[in-house]
Amino acid sequence: MKKLLALVLAMTMVMALVACGGNNNDSTPSTQDTPPAETNTPDTPPAETASSGELTLWTYPIGDWGKEEKVKAITDAFTADTGIAVKVEYLAYADGDDKVNSAITADKAPDLIMEGPERLVTNWGDKGYLVDLSDMFDETDKSEINAAAMTACTHSNGAVYEYPLVVTAHCMAVNLDAFKEAGADQYLDLATRTWTTDDFIKAVDALYAHFNAPVGAVFCKGQGGDQGTRALVNNMYGGTFTTAAHDQYTWDDPLNIKALEQLKSMPGIAFDASLEGGDEIKVFYQGILKMAFCWNIAQQLNPNQADTGAGLTASGEEIAFMAFPSESGAPQLCGGIWGFGIFNNGDPAKIDNAKTFIKWMCDSEHTVEAVKTANYFAARSAAEGTDLSAIWADNDIMNDYQVLMPYLGDYYQVTKGWAGARTEWWTMLQKVGEGADIAETVATYAGNANAAAAG
Repeated sequence: MKKLLALVLAMTMVMALVACGGNNNDSTPSTQDTPPAETNTPDTPPAETASSGELTLWTYPIGDWGKEEKVKAITDAFTADTGIAVKVEYLAYADGDDKVNSAITADKAPDLIMEGPERLVTNWGDKGYLVDLSDMFDETDKSEINAAAMTACTHSNGAVYEYPLVVTAHCMAVNLDAFKEAGADQYLDLATRTWTTDDFIKAVDALYAHFNAPVGAVFCKGQGGDQGTRALVNNMYGGTFTTAAHDQYTWDDPLNIKALEQLKSMPGIAFDASLEGGDEIKVFYQGILKMAFCWNIAQQLNPNQADTGAGLTASGEEIAFMAFPSESGAPQLCGGIWGFGIFNNGDPAKIDNAKTFIKWMCDSEHTVEAVKTANYFAARSAAEGTDLSAIWADNDIMNDYQVLMPYLGDYYQVTKGWAGARTEWWTMLQKVGEGADIAETVATYAGNANAAAAG
């Protein structure tokens, strides 16, 4: 199997995998570890030298917010409305953190930054560099904003360091044609995109019996796409990854051990240390695996960037996105959250202008375009009377995918020691795959994560 997978990977085209490849997110641009320190310095002029009618925005590549032509169109519209000019610096995940940290050290931080809570809330906000945005939220705002997003953007001290703009939910995918061929499609609820753990087990067994080879892979080469394996294990029997307070890792939960034992016992599921999330998608796309645990809207829209088009494998088989299986059929999905934070550069006028920018983008009639620029889903249901529920009505795939948004679960990526915990997780999966005692192995690596976080 591994030789076959390796051959396919060697022959597979390089694909742009926004959600599951490389060293960034958890597979979307929002759950990356902080890169090693470098000496890069930003090219953008220091924020404090600009006039009070001018703002600097630094943005990570969140959908088309990483594309100058797209961002210029919306910032030009903002400037035309408000008279506030915006200079934009486009960051890459490879060295973006280093640029920001260097700018902070040199007292040259931008006025605004766009990213997710693990950077804005638990890093720069936690260190006191960002402005508390609590005064921007009234009760109507709080009722309209996705509860998981609002919680993730709020620090344990009560300060809100990020104003959320967009969210997404990570999921899994199945080769629907293969499921039908094996008679396993009976276990899928394609209306709600959910299934139970029992139905998942039956489906894997049916697929394995039909194709006589593993049909799904618990990939564990590295951290790429690891939100998929975490969500699979946590959802199967209702285990958790951290406490609700995000102060301890809890994947030694007996329910997670039960899930790992179940997965390890299934001949249709391989624990594969030669794959990480992006590799798994390639093998799934080639038709070897019949399900993928690393998936989101970016892949569903165009997983391969080839002629077969959106929602299809290389040979034209239909790909159906699915929530992860759970005992109750009510999954809790990992997600991405992105929005804006304001650096406190000691200029009240700039802070006020930055809040004007955020309000214009996140809570006004212009929010539709700001959300569409990100290519994700609105973090709120309405913006100053503008209904955002039909924002993707003109895109069937995006519109259908919204069925997953109510399943968005706890955003636990803000737990201390996150970078180290990710390494402990995939290393643990490797040991399980090698045949180590599951309960002992889980306890060891969860303990390592907690010890590092406490230190």
